[in-house]
Amino acid sequence: VQLQASGGGLVQAGGSLRLSCATSGFSLETLYIGWFRQAPGKEREGVSCIAYEGGSTWSSTYRDSVKGRFTIFRDNTSDTVHLEMRSLTPEDSAVYYCAAANPWTIVEKLESYEYEYWGQGTLVTVSS
Repeated sequence: VQLQASGGGLVQAGGSLRLSCATSGFSLETLYIGWFRQAPGKEREGVSCIAYEGGSTWSSTYRDSVKGRFTIFRDNTSDTVHLEMRSLTPEDSAVYYCAAANPWTIVEKLESYEYEYWGQGTLVTVSS
Protein backbone atom coordinates (compact mmCIF):
# COMPACT_ATOMS: atom_id res chain seq x y z
CA VAL A 1 0.00 0.00 0.00
CA GLN A 2 1.42 3.34 -1.04
CA LEU A 3 0.00 6.82 -0.91
CA GLN A 4 1.49 10.03 -2.22
CA ALA A 5 0.01 13.43 -1.48
CA SER A 6 0.57 16.43 -3.70
CA GLY A 7 -0.94 19.75 -4.65
CA GLY A 8 -0.03 21.92 -1.72
CA GLY A 9 1.19 25.46 -2.13
CA LEU A 10 0.76 29.08 -1.19
CA VAL A 11 -2.64 30.66 -1.71
CA GLN A 12 -4.32 33.83 -0.55
CA ALA A 13 -7.22 33.75 1.85
CA GLY A 14 -10.41 33.04 -0.02
CA GLY A 15 -8.61 31.05 -2.65
CA SER A 16 -8.76 27.40 -3.60
CA LEU A 17 -6.45 24.43 -3.89
CA ARG A 18 -6.89 20.83 -4.95
CA LEU A 19 -4.86 18.21 -3.15
CA SER A 20 -4.33 14.80 -4.68
CA CYS A 21 -3.57 11.46 -3.08
CA ALA A 22 -2.21 8.98 -5.57
CA THR A 23 -2.63 5.43 -4.36
CA SER A 24 -1.15 2.12 -5.41
CA GLY A 25 -1.07 -1.43 -4.19
CA PHE A 26 -4.77 -1.65 -3.44
CA SER A 27 -8.19 -0.81 -4.79
CA LEU A 28 -9.96 2.27 -3.51
CA GLU A 29 -12.96 0.07 -2.74
CA THR A 30 -11.03 -1.86 -0.12
CA LEU A 31 -9.67 0.84 2.20
CA TYR A 32 -10.97 4.09 3.63
CA ILE A 33 -8.98 7.12 2.51
CA GLY A 34 -8.63 10.03 4.87
CA TRP A 35 -7.10 13.47 4.73
CA PHE A 36 -5.45 14.85 7.84
CA ARG A 37 -3.59 18.02 8.62
CA GLN A 38 -1.13 19.21 11.19
CA ALA A 39 -0.29 22.83 11.84
CA PRO A 40 2.88 23.83 13.72
CA GLY A 41 2.47 23.24 17.43
CA LYS A 42 -0.87 21.52 17.01
CA GLU A 43 -2.04 17.95 16.98
CA ARG A 44 -2.84 16.18 13.76
CA GLU A 45 -6.54 16.39 12.99
CA GLY A 46 -8.82 14.60 10.61
CA VAL A 47 -10.23 16.68 7.77
CA SER A 48 -12.19 14.31 5.58
CA CYS A 49 -12.67 10.68 4.72
CA ILE A 50 -14.12 8.81 1.76
CA ALA A 51 -15.34 5.26 1.98
CA TYR A 52 -16.82 2.70 -0.37
CA GLU A 53 -20.14 1.48 1.00
CA GLY A 54 -21.02 -1.06 -1.65
CA GLY A 55 -22.66 -1.03 -5.04
CA SER A 56 -22.18 2.45 -6.45
CA THR A 57 -22.31 4.17 -3.06
CA TRP A 58 -19.47 6.16 -1.59
CA SER A 59 -19.72 8.10 1.63
CA SER A 60 -17.81 11.16 2.73
CA THR A 61 -17.16 12.61 6.15
CA TYR A 62 -15.92 16.08 7.06
CA ARG A 63 -14.83 17.86 10.19
CA ASP A 64 -17.20 20.67 11.03
CA SER A 65 -14.80 23.49 10.22
CA VAL A 66 -14.46 22.45 6.58
CA LYS A 67 -18.01 21.43 5.78
CA GLY A 68 -19.30 23.32 2.78
CA ARG A 69 -15.80 24.38 1.78
CA PHE A 70 -13.93 21.12 1.20
CA THR A 71 -14.98 18.25 -1.04
CA ILE A 72 -13.40 14.83 -1.12
CA PHE A 73 -13.84 12.74 -4.22
CA ARG A 74 -12.16 9.96 -6.10
CA ASP A 75 -10.94 9.63 -9.62
CA ASN A 76 -11.43 5.95 -10.22
CA THR A 77 -9.64 6.07 -13.55
CA SER A 78 -6.39 6.80 -11.76
CA ASP A 79 -6.98 5.50 -8.20
CA THR A 80 -6.52 9.03 -6.92
CA VAL A 81 -8.46 10.73 -4.16
CA HIS A 82 -8.71 14.50 -4.32
CA LEU A 83 -9.49 17.08 -1.71
CA GLU A 84 -10.93 20.22 -3.26
CA MET A 85 -10.50 23.12 -0.84
CA ARG A 86 -12.32 26.43 -1.33
CA SER A 87 -12.68 29.63 0.66
CA LEU A 88 -9.42 28.92 2.38
CA THR A 89 -8.46 30.78 5.53
CA PRO A 90 -5.13 31.09 7.33
CA GLU A 91 -6.48 28.57 9.84
CA ASP A 92 -6.37 25.97 7.08
CA SER A 93 -2.60 26.31 6.81
CA ALA A 94 -0.94 23.00 7.68
CA VAL A 95 0.85 20.00 6.32
CA TYR A 96 -1.81 17.80 4.79
CA TYR A 97 -1.50 14.03 4.76
CA CYS A 98 -3.51 11.28 3.15
CA ALA A 99 -3.87 7.93 4.82
CA ALA A 100 -5.64 4.60 4.41
CA ALA A 101 -7.52 2.51 6.94
CA ASN A 102 -9.05 -0.92 7.08
CA PRO A 103 -12.84 -0.60 6.84
CA TRP A 104 -13.40 -3.72 8.95
CA THR A 105 -11.80 -2.23 12.05
CA ILE A 106 -12.30 1.50 11.75
CA VAL A 107 -14.70 3.17 14.17
CA GLU A 108 -13.81 6.87 14.10
CA LYS A 109 -13.27 7.92 10.50
CA LEU A 110 -11.44 11.15 11.33
CA GLU A 111 -9.12 9.83 14.01
CA SER A 112 -5.53 9.37 12.93
CA TYR A 113 -4.99 6.31 15.14
CA GLU A 114 -7.45 4.42 12.95
CA TYR A 115 -5.20 4.73 9.91
CA GLU A 116 -2.41 2.31 9.22
CA TYR A 117 -0.94 3.58 5.97
CA TRP A 118 0.33 7.12 5.49
CA GLY A 119 1.71 9.15 2.65
CA GLN A 120 4.15 12.01 2.99
CA GLY A 121 2.65 15.41 3.63
CA THR A 122 2.08 18.36 1.35
CA LEU A 123 2.28 21.88 2.73
CA VAL A 124 -0.63 24.28 2.39
CA THR A 125 -0.03 27.89 3.34
CA VAL A 126 -2.86 30.38 3.26
CA SER A 127 -1.83 34.00 3.51
CA SER A 128 -4.09 36.66 4.98
